[in-house]
Amino acid sequence: MSGLKAQRVGLFGGAFDPPHRAHVALAQAAIEQLNLDVLHVVPTGHAWHKQRTLTEARHRLAMCHLAFANVYRALVDDREIMRSGPTYTIDTLRELQAIYPQAQLYLVMGEDQAKALPSWHRVEELGGTAIICVASRSDSNAATAMSSGGSALRGAVFQPVQMPPSPLSATEIRDKSARGQSVAPLVFESVARYIDQHHLYQSA
Repeated sequence: MSGLKAQRVGLFGGAFDPPHRAHVALAQAAIEQLNLDVLHVVPTGHAWHKQRTLTEARHRLAMCHLAFANVYRALVDDREIMRSGPTYTIDTLRELQAIYPQAQLYLVMGEDQAKALPSWHRVEELGGTAIICVASRSDSNAATAMSSGGSALRGAVFQPVQMPPSPLSATEIRDKSARGQSVAPLVFESVARYIDQHHLYQSA
């Protein structure tokens, strides 16, 4: 899609290790509720904030292509994987800003990411670059909580993305796979096959 034509551009980043059904549901909800022209789905490159070592980037990228294949207006983007050194969301937003100079940017994230937002690199720049869109259940108030969550986020615009409660977590999927249990109900069948074929998350 031409950068000149896209007026509402989203960024949805994460380890996607692996991408599961809740990730895809959030992407679909964000595209629909925010009326996005395009949502860049960006697997993390070098995750400076993760204590564990991520699965090889090529596998996470391949699984994202499988998981988001049928999500209209979602674009799997490898820019953070191709970037050397630590991966910072603000740098990715700046790159998208250059590609879509006339667009409003939307930073899409789950509640867990939102809770950690004050610790993000150059967090004070995020609010001036993108509207921060947080997955929000009917029984939660994540966006309101974040809007008052520290001086670094003062002035940022928050917008909830309504989502049903979901118990899914990538940690659970990795643990199930390591125990030899099926993860098919938690991820799309194509992703489950990829995990099995490449022996991902299995104990040494």
